[in-house]
Amino acid sequence: MEESKEIPMYRDEKKEYQLEQILNKIEEADGIVKTSDILALGIDYRRVQTFVKEGELRKIRNGSYTSGRKSYPEEDLITALFPDGVLTLQSALFAYGYLDEMPEVWQIAISKNTSKSRFNILYPSVEPSYTEDDVLLMGQEKIQLGHREIAIYSRDRLICDVLKYQDKLTTEEFKKAIRGYVNDEKKDVTNLMKYAISRKVRQKVQNVISIWL
Repeated sequence: MEESKEIPMYRDEKKEYQLEQILNKIEEADGIVKTSDILALGIDYRRVQTFVKEGELRKIRNGSYTSGRKSYPEEDLITALFPDGVLTLQSALFAYGYLDEMPEVWQIAISKNTSKSRFNILYPSVEPSYTEDDVLLMGQEKIQLGHREIAIYSRDRLICDVLKYQDKLTTEEFKKAIRGYVNDEKKDVTNLMKYAISRKVRQKVQNVISIWL
């Protein structure tokens, strides 16, 4: 009995098959696939470039791609790109419900030792805040963002940063942040004062927030 031979695919069929392989990988990863994962499928990098040129794939940064056919939530892309990042300022304020609208730019705190090239991305829009490691770890919590978890600063640590970097917020954002924190039943005044000392905003906390507590 003769062994069955594999029927070769025509060029267009092979191309479509390879694209489906990549798109399936992207789906499995909730939005992003790396070049190394594509090459592991036996697909030539020149084919990847062709898919990008044709709009079938969307390049996010060097070595990372998402689908050009399906839009994945920015939350899934952010958590995949920066698993070591921490939501801060407007992004964290929105996550806590202090701001009504999602910021156009994601504010991510990250170790100052990380490669700056990681933020050379085309989409989504991200503003990194390079931070000393001990400061980065201070007051971290975890929340669900899309299909993954990501670190976020606690309410008490966050509001201290809002006071410290007030110039990075609009007047309206600042007012909403303060009102949101004051009315938040989950705030912890003891932790607030602890972080206020560490972040060197104790006087601001006393002048701006303590009068409402």
